[in-house]
Amino acid sequence: MKQKCVLIITDGIGYNKNSKFNAFEAAKKPSYEKLFKEVPNSLLKTSGLAVGLPEGQMGNSEVGHMC
Repeated sequence: MKQKCVLIITDGIGYNKNSKFNAFEAAKKPSYEKLFKEVPNSLLKTSGLAVGLPEGQMGNSEVGHMC
């Protein structure tokens, strides 16, 4: 049986588990939380050396989507 794959790009939403003032983290988002907990997933680095930019330089949509 073929495996299915879905690519979800959450443009403009960064991941920081320890962010004090994080509106996305504070929001109610049951569908997103269910997917994040129950479905295999991965986080990508979208800035600095990980995407070919100088170390510490923030990425943008164009760079991040090409990871």
